Amino acid sequence: MAKHGKKYVESAKLFDRDATYTSAQAIDLVKKAASAKFDETVEAAVRLGVDPRKQDQNVRGVVVLPHGTGKTQRVLVFAKGEKLKEAEAAGADYVGDAELIQKIQQGWFEFDVCVATPDMMSEVGKLGRILGGKGLMPNPKAGTVTNDVAKAIAEIKAGKIEYRLDKAGQIHAPIGKVSFDAEKLNENLKALMDALNRAKPASSKGVYLKNISISSTMGPGARIEAAAFRL
Repeated sequence: MAKHGKKYVESAKLFDRDATYTSAQAIDLVKKAASAKFDETVEAAVRLGVDPRKQDQNVRGVVVLPHGTGKTQRVLVFAKGEKLKEAEAAGADYVGDAELIQKIQQGWFEFDVCVATPDMMSEVGKLGRILGGKGLMPNPKAGTVTNDVAKAIAEIKAGKIEYRLDKAGQIHAPIGKVSFDAEKLNENLKALMDALNRAKPASSKGVYLKNISISSTMGPGARIEAAAFRL
């Protein structure tokens, strides 16, 4: 079993391990339990009633959180010509083509999200193993392979996140920081749940949203009544 520190043990005393809370109650507990010296991220963990081994049940998508994540995303855009200028004007942190690809091949990763125009993907594909391993590869489903680079950058800066089913059938996604007002965290959580409901595979049978819990970076988790978010 994992051994937890004194702060975690003290925080855990606030929680009833057998209880299921409303989202408002869970958020209040997570905020109270946060004890780190930094502004901890609040993360939602959602277990879905799908089979992650089946391609047609591989839940993946994006959602723009109404109040953002509390983290400033550094956006890198692979583009050339007019699209390069468009990305720069839209506030991209890094813009380029061959020289950026070479820089990444040499081990540079000072960015959080990659966007690419379609005409750059044949070149960006050389970074498939490098970027894919870090979850940074541009993808049309995530809206990061697009000619509308200005829109993509604006959405990312506004708080767009990507969610993806893991091998255990769970989705893990940030919904803000413990410093956020409880109402903002609740609205971000609802936005994520709405997105997951819209992404339900047609082949998924039975209960889709099985379990929901939230926790801060260093704190224990609180289980939420999943029925409140089921359609």
